[in-house]
Amino acid sequence: MTAVTTERLSRDWVTISFMIAVHSLAALAFLPVNFSWAAVGVALLLHWFTGCLGITLGWHRLISHRSFQVPKWLEYFFVFCGTLACQHGPLMWVGLHRHHHAYSDQSIDHHDSNKGFWWSHMGWMLREVPARNDVDRFIRDIKDDPFYQFCEKYFLPMQVVLGVGLYMLGGWSFVLWGIFVRLVVVYHCTWLVNSATHKFGYRTYSTDDKSTNCWWVAVVTYGEGWHNNHHAYQYSARHGLKWWEIDLTWMTIRLLEMVGLAKKVKLASATDS
Repeated sequence: MTAVTTERLSRDWVTISFMIAVHSLAALAFLPVNFSWAAVGVALLLHWFTGCLGITLGWHRLISHRSFQVPKWLEYFFVFCGTLACQHGPLMWVGLHRHHHAYSDQSIDHHDSNKGFWWSHMGWMLREVPARNDVDRFIRDIKDDPFYQFCEKYFLPMQVVLGVGLYMLGGWSFVLWGIFVRLVVVYHCTWLVNSATHKFGYRTYSTDDKSTNCWWVAVVTYGEGWHNNHHAYQYSARHGLKWWEIDLTWMTIRLLEMVGLAKKVKLASATDS
């Protein structure tokens, strides 16, 4: 696939419309009538639940790479948290992520960084990329699980239920901040791993892609910014391999291990380097 054929991919108008709506509603949260520090606190708490426990720890390190094991009930909890991030369902997300690692920065990688920052950040989602039709072979270990199928089918209704709960707790300000602002921030933090950490930062390992270690992406993604380390040791539960590479998700996994909830934790051979 070349840059020319990328432009010829059909537009995904459902996703385009959804993204316009979410970003527009998020902007309304900054009107004085909709602002409250309590609502900001709700957004930050849900950012941690959905972005860290859900996407980073759950969907990425636990499910996509099987970097460690937890009891099934806890696995399902992390999958649920990730589903509330509203980045599609877990089957599509995990399948696309494993597809990315199989073809990272090659022409068939759906967010190939060679196609530019905008494309790898979010442009690919607004097109009908062929990778979406190629996920089944990457999710054979989870595609028949009833809970995963439930989350895949109902990830949007689950967001509505959460919104209703937030409205009952604090009105429209809680909905605008807890749903729409939080979604926009989690979205762009996640997307920076696809875009910024294939462009900015330093490379510790010579991998067959353009992955980099970018400290400021690590700050906003709970440690996911140490992306070159991750591509070098995809199986490792710890991404920050140097002492200064702070990895909050790894700290959480280590805590789970200390209390006996995380087992068979995989680590890179260069973890202590």
